[in-house]
Amino acid sequence: MFVLIIGGLSAACLATMVLLARGGLRPNGKATGGSAEAGDRGPRRTPAPQRPGVSRPPRRDRWAASLPLDATVTFAAERRAAGIDEVLADLDADMVGLVPVKKKVQEIAALLLVDRARNRFGLEAPRPNLHMCFTGPPGTGKTTVALRMAELLHRLGYIEQGQLVHAMRDDLVGEYIGQTAPKTKRTLGRAMGGVLFIDEAYYLYRDSDSKDYGQEAIEILLQVMENDRDKLVVILAGYKNRMDHFFESNPGMSSRIAHHLDFAAYEVDELAAIGRLMLEQARYYLSEQAEVAFRHYLTRQMQEPRFANARSVRNELERARLRHAHRLASDPDRSWNRDDLMRIEPTDIFDGHSGWLPEPRQP
Repeated sequence: MFVLIIGGLSAACLATMVLLARGGLRPNGKATGGSAEAGDRGPRRTPAPQRPGVSRPPRRDRWAASLPLDATVTFAAERRAAGIDEVLADLDADMVGLVPVKKKVQEIAALLLVDRARNRFGLEAPRPNLHMCFTGPPGTGKTTVALRMAELLHRLGYIEQGQLVHAMRDDLVGEYIGQTAPKTKRTLGRAMGGVLFIDEAYYLYRDSDSKDYGQEAIEILLQVMENDRDKLVVILAGYKNRMDHFFESNPGMSSRIAHHLDFAAYEVDELAAIGRLMLEQARYYLSEQAEVAFRHYLTRQMQEPRFANARSVRNELERARLRHAHRLASDPDRSWNRDDLMRIEPTDIFDGHSGWLPEPRQP
């Protein structure tokens, strides 16, 4: 099976919490990030996660044997057999907030577990529609949840490979007549058996340009979504208002989406927690004064139109690491201990912006 995710993230690489946390303060890109230049290379493909000691047999072997009519099942045993508990636990542990999103993922997992159990009793039903839409501002975890969803579907046997293929408009739509269909089909072919994530899906459709070829790509996608439902799940992700307009302009796409997950912007407490998680992954920490300074910085930056939630947190902590390193290296004859090498101070947060520092608390 194959999953298609159409998204509205920016071209920046890390868009989500776990990737932000795990790649956190290291110079890496989003696991699925980056679109290909037209004609140069295809969409980026991220293989299904492989955990130590865990191997997945072919899909046909993962469906358990049929059960007699008087048999019983427990879903604790079904979850263990499918190996999904660790996927859900990782999602909960690695992503701050997003309670409604996590609940929806758990509901989808429950739907598929029950569907598997019903099939074992011979209670066949049409395959559940797994096409989805993720909406929300950048840096709120859409790509990470897509990765987790791909792994979940793979473990439950609803996709055969579980890889995530990330694409953008340029990977699907050609500049000239005759280019769009081959590009779209080539991208779909790379994603077969896994997940296709299309960033900023609304750019596929340009109603102001009658000569645009995006509609041709959309029509191919619609056909595959309908005819290859056993191989394809589509997840559309992007800014909510733009996706709403996209659906209004393309009702056929809207009617094929069964699950909507809305990723809300983070509150300052959640952003601070995300920052701490990133620093812990990189073996740094904020001093008590730096924690206050960092929250003050976040409160200011959240008002800026280009603020990108967890992505902006990551970028600021990268700058704080840079200032921290320069501060220590600028005093070459001083002895620094292990804690000094880990501790971020307020000046590392607000270097060059001393006027931004919060007033010290009175004793």
